[in-house]
Amino acid sequence: MYNMEHYDGENDYMQQEDDWDRDLLLDPAWEKQQRKTFTAWCNSHLRKAGTQIENIEEDFRDGLKLMLLLEVISGERLAKPERGKMRVHKISNVNKALDFIASKGVKLVSIGAEEIVDGNAKMTLGMIWTIILRFAIQDISVEETSAKEGLLLWCQRKTAPYKNVNIQNFHISWKDGLGFCALIHRHRPELIDYGKLRKDDPMTNLNTAFDVAEKYLDIPKMLDAEDIVGTARPDEKAIMTYVSSFYHAFSGAQKAETAANRICKVLAVNQENEQLMEDYEKLASDLLEWIRRTIPWLENRMPENTMQAMQQKLEDFRDYRRLHKPPKVQEKCQLEINFNTLQTKLRLSNRPAFMPSEGKMVSDINNAWGNLEGAEKGYEEWLLNEIRRLERLDHLAEKFRQKAAIHEAWTEGKEDMLQKRDYETASLSEIKALLKKHEAFESDLAAHQDRVEQIAAIAQELNELDYYDSPSVNARCQRICDQWDALGALTQKRSEALQRTEKLLETIDQLYLEFAKRAAPFNNWMEGAMEDLQDTFIVHTIEEIQGLSAAHEQFKATLPEADKERLAILGIHNEIAKIVQTYHVNIAGTNPYTTINPQEINAKWDKVRQLVPQRDQALIEEHARQQNNERLRRQFANQANVIGPWIQTKMEEIGRISIEMHGTLEDHTPDPGNQLQHIRVGWEQLLTTIARTINEIENQILTRDAKGISQEQLNEFRASFNHFDRDHSGTLGAEEFKACLISLGFDIANDAQKRTGIMDPEDFKTCLISMGYNLGENEFSRIMSIVDPNRMGLVTFQAFIDFMSRETADTDTADQVMASFKVLAGDKNYILADELRRELPPDQAEYCIARMAPYTGPDGVPGALDYMSFSTALYGESDL
Repeated sequence: MYNMEHYDGENDYMQQEDDWDRDLLLDPAWEKQQRKTFTAWCNSHLRKAGTQIENIEEDFRDGLKLMLLLEVISGERLAKPERGKMRVHKISNVNKALDFIASKGVKLVSIGAEEIVDGNAKMTLGMIWTIILRFAIQDISVEETSAKEGLLLWCQRKTAPYKNVNIQNFHISWKDGLGFCALIHRHRPELIDYGKLRKDDPMTNLNTAFDVAEKYLDIPKMLDAEDIVGTARPDEKAIMTYVSSFYHAFSGAQKAETAANRICKVLAVNQENEQLMEDYEKLASDLLEWIRRTIPWLENRMPENTMQAMQQKLEDFRDYRRLHKPPKVQEKCQLEINFNTLQTKLRLSNRPAFMPSEGKMVSDINNAWGNLEGAEKGYEEWLLNEIRRLERLDHLAEKFRQKAAIHEAWTEGKEDMLQKRDYETASLSEIKALLKKHEAFESDLAAHQDRVEQIAAIAQELNELDYYDSPSVNARCQRICDQWDALGALTQKRSEALQRTEKLLETIDQLYLEFAKRAAPFNNWMEGAMEDLQDTFIVHTIEEIQGLSAAHEQFKATLPEADKERLAILGIHNEIAKIVQTYHVNIAGTNPYTTINPQEINAKWDKVRQLVPQRDQALIEEHARQQNNERLRRQFANQANVIGPWIQTKMEEIGRISIEMHGTLEDHTPDPGNQLQHIRVGWEQLLTTIARTINEIENQILTRDAKGISQEQLNEFRASFNHFDRDHSGTLGAEEFKACLISLGFDIANDAQKRTGIMDPEDFKTCLISMGYNLGENEFSRIMSIVDPNRMGLVTFQAFIDFMSRETADTDTADQVMASFKVLAGDKNYILADELRRELPPDQAEYCIARMAPYTGPDGVPGALDYMSFSTALYGESDL
């Protein structure tokens, strides 16, 4: 015989008022409610084993279904039952069931197996109530309350927001049915329109709640509405049993909701990371494609023929520098930021590091960018050299045209003059005049030889410099040379004719001849001087203008001698005039030997004297301009020597911000183009460093907040990192990183081998001894593969913080996600598509269905999906 008494803190509500031995009788209404409720409760479990009971005191008499009920609700196996039909067999089975109940900590008093076998309704109901208490209610606890109080407190909290509901007990508080409806609406609002319920219609309320619970919540109908409404005080145990079924139904739903939330969170992280990977790949592809298209344009060295075309190329290059390249600099910087942010998020969510497609690593992009910068610098130098070349060509071409025009003007009519046969009918004096005139022409012809040679030399230089209009230059030069050869031949022919005639004629006036001989070269010298004095000059340095000034000074030094020659020539003419005046010589016309007259000589001499000071002034002004250019170049160099170190200093300061939180230009005057390039690159690097530092700080904040790391821990990690970052580079070498881990208490045992790295070996050994640790190469290699996945041999502060965060903080794991899927699957080893669609948001459910492999286990069904391999794939432990 057993007297039932729960052993573990439940005596506070199982006192004498609940003792079944008090009067050996039950209130008939309560007995009816308990019989119905307990029967339904037992059947809700027995149906899992494919059976049920009809009469609670009759169907448990042989003990077989009683033992089966206990096995179903406990999940344990009981002793093997007796299969005989005799009373002794039945008593043995019931005793096995009672012994099992007692083994769960329940003391049974006044209940014997014989009474159950005999069909004692009171004892049978009392035994079932004991089972319900132990397996359905005992484990319910809210804020450390007892089971009964915990269940009551749960009901009060769930129904608190609902009007006309005031749960104070497990009898009359439930009579109007609103309490049951409120529990359902609180957890499944789509099942009941609570606003339409009335407190004065308990039958409708109770039937609505019981029908909905049976249809949608898999809670069997344990009571009839009439049983509750028609009883002044419904049976407490029946109500508790019914309400506990609601608790367990919604508790399971809450567990499934929690599991679904965990899965949704993990899937959202995975989907976000996949999007970031796609964005990185696209941005990297676009940037590399732009670099691929731009480099050939910068490497094109096909020169243009005209200065205007080359100036347009230079303007296009400046547009590239000013408009096209800056956005790409921003894209490159943003690409690095996106890559670092993605890697941080992957580490925070326990995912493997992201490895971009081949050729799209950050290092690949940096290499491509370096090639772009190299091509850009070479292109700019080529453009400037080409422009200088074209300037030189334009100058030479203009000089060629001027000399050719002067020469062609001089030769005009000379062939006709040399071909005249006027000497055949000339008088003696005329013959002498023609002969002397021809001799003067020969002197003039010889004087023009230099100009012809200069023209040919300029044409040759234009050919060597690949002048675009070389064919026309060559043709004109060839015409001049051919004409010059013809003039020489004609001159020789006429000279021979005059010399033959000279023998027949008398001597010609020597003074005219002397005048002609001296006036012709002097006139040619003056023309050359005027040409040189009016010649344009293009210089780029002060040395070049100084050279021109020196040559001009040398020319001016020859003027006194030239003036003497002029006076001498004029003296000859004066002497002729004196002779004519003195001896009254009658001569007609001008000097027969030359067309040059004293007025022309004086006019040209005056022109030369006028051009000399103009040339002086032009040289002085050019000299002043070159001096000003030199001053500007030196001023630019001084400014560059200031801004260069300033940029370097700011870059170092910005570099230290993310970790601590807390070469000069050459002495000689550099080329301004190269200096400007150096400053521009430095400025772009400064902007990139600032953006990268801001991103590193944001990632550290993200790491701290996501991992729950305290500010004190973050400060400790930063101080350790800074201590071993002795070159303030913001990175640690492998050995420095190992020493830093040891200083934070990592025991990575054990290997006596020590290799020299960036850190001094003796310092490293001292650090190991002071901390009492040995670092094994295998364990350390594992850690290095995490913090340095690209095997660069350096550990950044961000990678260090991510590793420490992972070691010190709790995160979702593949096992946790797998356990959550198991909850949604109802403890099965597989899950169905319909279950995923029911428990997860549509997009995430389809995400899982598309990626889960079919389940191949022996317990599978058609359409079963393998959530276990999917969970491990989410964390990089297998292929997704």
